[in-house]
Amino acid sequence: MGDKMEIVNYFIIILLGYLIGSIPFALIIGKVFYNTDIRNSGSGNLGGTNAGRTLGKKAGLTVIILDIAKAFIAMTIASIIISHFNMNVNPNLCGLAVVIGHCYPIFAGFKGGKGVACAAGFILALNPLLILIAVGLFLINLKIHHMVSLAVINTVAIISVLAYLIPYFSNTKYVLTFLTFFLIFQHRENIKRIINHEENKISWL
Repeated sequence: MGDKMEIVNYFIIILLGYLIGSIPFALIIGKVFYNTDIRNSGSGNLGGTNAGRTLGKKAGLTVIILDIAKAFIAMTIASIIISHFNMNVNPNLCGLAVVIGHCYPIFAGFKGGKGVACAAGFILALNPLLILIAVGLFLINLKIHHMVSLAVINTVAIISVLAYLIPYFSNTKYVLTFLTFFLIFQHRENIKRIINHEENKISWL
């Protein structure tokens, strides 16, 4: 009975994260405020970058903030539930489920964004100091390479390595490793373009 309840508890926490992650804020904002389905424009992704490109900077920033928030809020809710019901479940699974839900949302035909903003919200919930380091690394990489995709990949890879090297972050090392490989998978087309010197570069930094 105990093992069955533990499986149910894991299912509840993972499902919570997945459903919250599946909320397609880019699609909602586009349709409600701009009468536009951003899946038919730009990259077609339901993320802040494509929202900004299709709907404007204000919409893009709003989507990014909401996507960050849904990961942080989901982690907070999961931690409260786990504590209240004394569940033997790692809340980090909820955070990972948010990222997966964002990329493969049940409410939008399983076609979402690439998970970067949700990953940032997840890292913020994991450790606020870690997200400060990540932001710094991201900006440095962006300044050097001028490619958002490469900056994202390098940043998550570096903080994953730091989690193995710095004891203070050691409790995040496995989840960050998974997150790194997942985001690399999500950016596989960008990686091909980087290799072929075809990836778009930014000019504002």
